[in-house]
Amino acid sequence: MTASLPDATNRWRCAGCGNLTRFDVTRTRRTTEFWHFDLAGEPVVEETELLTETVETVTCRWCTRSDAIELVDRNAVDAEATPGN
Repeated sequence: MTASLPDATNRWRCAGCGNLTRFDVTRTRRTTEFWHFDLAGEPVVEETELLTETVETVTCRWCTRSDAIELVDRNAVDAEATPGN
């Protein structure tokens, strides 16, 4: 099962416990990197190009559920969290 990444308009929420902030994310990334070696042979990665990325699982850090993670509208969640609403 793959999960979608949050963006500027959406965020993750655990439907099991309500967590909005702590998740363990397992993902696979395929990249091309430019490695620069100094004269002593120590490498430094100077550029990274992301070719593909797959989010395999997202697990709630609080209740450990991975079957209850959902994408929700970021603004709706912020409004619910505001005192007085």
